[in-house]
Parts: sequence; structure tokens; C-alpha cells
Amino acid sequence: MNQSSLSPTLQASSRPAVAYINHQHLRHNYALLKQQSGSAHIMAIVKANAYGHGMQAVALTLADAGCQHFGVTDAREGLALRQSLSSHQHTAEITLLSGLFDIDDAKCAASAALTPLISAPHHIDWLQAADFHGAVWIKINSGMNRIGASDPAQLITLCKQADISICGLLSHLACADQPDHPMNQQQMQTFTQICDQTAADLPRSMLNSAGIICMPEHAMQIVRPGIALYGIEPIPSMPLGLKPVMTLSGSIMQLRDITVGEAVSYGASFLASHSMSIATISLGYADGVPRGLSNKGSVYIHGTRCPIIGAVCMDYSMVDVSCFAKAQDSIRVGEQVEFWGEHIAANEVAAQLHSISYTLFTAIGNRVQRIEVK
Repeated sequence: MNQSSLSPTLQASSRPAVAYINHQHLRHNYALLKQQSGSAHIMAIVKANAYGHGMQAVALTLADAGCQHFGVTDAREGLALRQSLSSHQHTAEITLLSGLFDIDDAKCAASAALTPLISAPHHIDWLQAADFHGAVWIKINSGMNRIGASDPAQLITLCKQADISICGLLSHLACADQPDHPMNQQQMQTFTQICDQTAADLPRSMLNSAGIICMPEHAMQIVRPGIALYGIEPIPSMPLGLKPVMTLSGSIMQLRDITVGEAVSYGASFLASHSMSIATISLGYADGVPRGLSNKGSVYIHGTRCPIIGAVCMDYSMVDVSCFAKAQDSIRVGEQVEFWGEHIAANEVAAQLHSISYTLFTAIGNRVQRIEVK
């Protein structure tokens, strides 16, 4: 077949695999978090493609809502976001939360006016070599023992010598989603003590999504919500009233009846114990539906939850639709099926897998269309 014979209207993916991104809910969540944070500024965390929600679109909506600070993972994400915001006449501080990986990252930070997080002297060496004269955040290890400076006073001195401005000092809570965990207060005390001893006049940032909920009195100058922006209650026992931003949806591809003893999907892990109706849905683990939901999860169709049966495949999932009388007549091929979102909370799905909603969102495959609901 010649290339010219292909239909010019065929899209990159015609599969009915869709993540609906509700920007009204995004704005609602941002407003709630802003109210909860008092006078503190919000650094919206949009790393990892805005937790699978689409970085550019999410950031533009938040920028339109007044957000002037964004957090991304690295220079590659930072450059893409800078280009997107600039093309829409938005200026913002874009912080590289993983800092710098090499001299090229430092050069990118210099040319795109990005704000790296630094935690070691060699980061400043790279910035000097790149002729960087912007600003940085200094990351302090307050007890999580992941990324953080062991001697922030040294970094402050080196920044001054290199003509590099300092936005402030930040750290990260390890257990904020457990409000009574003693590590929360321990980290806060450590961070405060280090800040007071090294640079009492610099802005500070400590709170993530869960911290904003359980420790709002420590909002300081800037807070860094991530998962809460996308509608996940960081502490289910302390709901803020957040609304889900993503609804993951597929479509019914085929309906069939099976009888007692018939198997469904790979490995024949499901055998019908009675006559039943099943539907094949156009979403599988390559789209982001965890294989761990095999014979365990459920979907939402026509106001009813229907169990996932058999192994989740790369491209498909099968569900039991026997709850519908004469299923072939009451539901049809092409109808949409929700895996999580408006009616099934992502937190609930994640709990079934002994996981967290972050892993669900960030595993959404590239072939899943993101459709914005304004």
C-alpha cells in the first residue's frame, strides 16, 4: 500500500482510550489549596507530565488562575514548560526539583531562566561554568535522607561568591500523610533550626499536599502541592473537598454470553460458575490499567459497578455485565466505561493494589488521548 493511499483523517491513535482532564475541577482544587495555605504562595507541582494529566495544559490553566510558581523534575521538563508558558505570554518561576544532572542542564537553566534546586557544591561549579546568574533553591536534608545539603551554609556562601541569587531554603516531609507520625514534627524542628542558624531572612518551603492539610500553620512563604491539585485527598480522614481531575475511560468493543465452565482471558484464571454476559473493553495495561486489577477491580457503566474478570491484557480488559438484564439490549458496543475518576476514586483503586494514586496517574500510556474538559 502506498503512503498516499492512507486516509489523511486517520489520527495517531483511533483507539477509544481516553483520559478526560477536567480543568474546572483543577481550578476548584487550586482555589481550595490557596485558601488553605493562607498568605503563602503556591508552587504547583507539574512534574512527570503533571502526574499524567498533561503538563502544558495543566500549567496554562493554573497560570490563568494566577499561579506564578511551578515545580518540574528536570531541565528537559523545565524547558518545555518555559516554551509553552512564554508562547501564551505567561511568565513564571520554574523550579527544577531534581536539580542538575550535568553541565548541559546548567546551560539550559541559564538560557531558559530556570530555577534549579541545589544540594551540593558541584552544582554551583556547573552553574558558574554555564555563566548562570539566575536564582536557585537550596534543598536541606531534614531527615528524609533522599536529596539534601549537608552543609547549606557552605552553599549559601558559594552562591554569593558566584553571583547566584537564592530564592530560599526548602525541604520535604516524609510522613505528612500520617498526621500523627512523630517524624513530621521532628523534620519541621530540624528544618526550622537549620534555617534560623544559616539564613533566617530567606524564604522557606516545607509543605507538600498532605502537609498543607495537616500542618497549615507551617505554610511559611511557599507551599508545594502536587497530588492534591489533581483531586486526590492526601489524608482521606481530613478531606478538603477536592474534585477528581482525571477520568480514565475506555469503550465496550464486544459483548458476548458465556456458559458454566468457560474461561476468560490469559491463563484461564477466571472460569464462569454460571451463565453470564461479559464485555471486552478497549483499555489494558499498555494504557495504564494495572494488571493487578485482574479478577479484582471494577469499572463503572450506566450507574453500576461491574467486576473485572480474567487477566487484564495489554490492550483489553473484560468485565462481567450480567447485572444488566439482557445485557445485549441494555448496553451497547461503543458505550464508555470508567476505570477511575468521577465515580470510582483513584485512591480506592490504588488501595486494592496496595499502592498509591500517583502510580496510577503516571502510568497512563502515551496512546491514551487526553481530552480537556474546560
